Amino acid sequence: MIEENKKHWSKVEYLHETVKNPNIHIKGTTSYYSNAWSGSFEDSVVRYLYGDEYSLKTWEPQWHIDQLYIGSHVCIAAEVVILMGGNNTHRTDWFSLYPYIDTIQEAYQAKGDTIIGDGAWLGMRAMIMPGINIGEGAIIASGAVVIKDVEPYTIVAGNPAKPIKQRFSEEVIKKLLDLKIYDWPEEKFNKLLNHLCNNDIEALTKAHNEYLKGLESK
Repeated sequence: MIEENKKHWSKVEYLHETVKNPNIHIKGTTSYYSNAWSGSFEDSVVRYLYGDEYSLKTWEPQWHIDQLYIGSHVCIAAEVVILMGGNNTHRTDWFSLYPYIDTIQEAYQAKGDTIIGDGAWLGMRAMIMPGINIGEGAIIASGAVVIKDVEPYTIVAGNPAKPIKQRFSEEVIKKLLDLKIYDWPEEKFNKLLNHLCNNDIEALTKAHNEYLKGLESK
């Protein structure tokens, strides 16, 4: 029998239960980090983000803090790295890259918020650079270094990460996005789960419409 506090690949960390940083925003209660071979999500995955216990106690930021938004049903594999705003104090358009204290405010260049869309899957040891928007249902392959936004339901891989293929046709992706699956109430989500764990878009759309009709008749 596995001890409760023993790390194991079949155990995960649900982000809504552990994240304390006020600059990390978790949607719902389903997104998780596979922390079997590393520390916690905040300690190991999120890098250079003001709002952790140490930074809150020791210094005041002199600039706007980029935010991290994570949607629902997001799967984050072991040793993923999400780089945030604090590592941007290296001006490539200046002769010196060094972040001197005297010019730290000018050296900092915000990249914008990082957004991990609903239903996305981040593979083991993927690296997400600052200010990236990963679309709904996207897959980031293991070891990928993501430097550009990723379209919904698209698979990217490599360094730098490039699109490999779309998971579904453009028509199906549009229908999925229009359904706004990850905004459904839990009761509806569970009722239509068999259709979500499938790839028949017509059956899913039909079940969705029938569900709405059922609500109207009540």
